[in-house]
Amino acid sequence: MTRKSVNNDALLANIIKGIEEVKGNDIDILDLREIDNSACDYFVICNGNSNTQVNAIVNSIQKTVSKELKDKPWHVEGSENAEWVLMDYVNIVVHVFQTHIREYYNIESLWGDAKITSIKNTY
Repeated sequence: MTRKSVNNDALLANIIKGIEEVKGNDIDILDLREIDNSACDYFVICNGNSNTQVNAIVNSIQKTVSKELKDKPWHVEGSENAEWVLMDYVNIVVHVFQTHIREYYNIESLWGDAKITSIKNTY
């Protein structure tokens, strides 16, 4: 299967926009490009307060990216219980957590060498 190349910056911007439209919290962008053997270029991590909000964030990201870039995730996993949903856009992997699950797994600490950019909530 061949995929058209989507600009990482445009994809990141639209993922963030999708998260912010439904008030996703604590958005972090982990730049993995300098890390050997990383599976992708970026992780985007955020959280919602309930499984309803987690699903709303996932749906908003998909809708925004699809509308603006005509792209869709290669794979989405975890929507059933919506505690931790992983969205794989190949170069960018999005992790949408419920707050307590994010705190428990603390995946940012596993990628300590990554450059982390935090997006401040404006709401």
